[in-house]
Amino acid sequence: MLLLAYRSGIFPMADSREDTEIFWVEPRERAIIPLDGLRISRSLAKALRQDRYSVTIDRAFEEVMEACAAPRPDHPESWISQRIIASYRQLHAAGFAHSIECWREGQLVGGLYGVAFDRVFCGESMFSRAKDASKVALCWLVALMRRAGYTLLDCQFMTDHLASLGAIEIPQKRYLESLAAARGEPDMSLRRAYSEFAEGGDASSPGKLIAQSLTQTS
Repeated sequence: MLLLAYRSGIFPMADSREDTEIFWVEPRERAIIPLDGLRISRSLAKALRQDRYSVTIDRAFEEVMEACAAPRPDHPESWISQRIIASYRQLHAAGFAHSIECWREGQLVGGLYGVAFDRVFCGESMFSRAKDASKVALCWLVALMRRAGYTLLDCQFMTDHLASLGAIEIPQKRYLESLAAARGEPDMSLRRAYSEFAEGGDASSPGKLIAQSLTQTS
């Protein structure tokens, strides 16, 4: 049901963490990040090149979800309920949901998660406990998507933070057209793309490869 919803341009939310009910959302305007339009500041590029954080994929999916749902000073409540976490845990086990994690000294300090199908990645949420950690995770995601042959990165709702990273708003009708155009299998999985960055080329600094791949055309 979740995959059918995403393929139809809608997604679930809850009113609170403890809410046992969900509701379906279809925004009139949809936020996306063009894969060739990610904005990378000098400080963020430096963090990438320096491998300030160790980046992994699908190493701590549920931990990332729990961190995204945790209370924050500016956002004490969350739409990520325990029912939603349980549902996405199943999507992850089936290979349709992924997380990108940033680690420092063995501690999870940032990351994001979302749903992948066809050549689409629907970003659900991100969190950061250290400077630029969630942005580093996003940079890795965009680089992996580009390497793997994905074409659409959905961010659902526009925020000032996303706009600063290059997100744009498009009408839902155009979003549905983009979904249709993104049907079909990608060239490779996100995990395989991750392995190519983590193990290929200048293996001593995968962050340099990520920064180079993004700054060549963005």
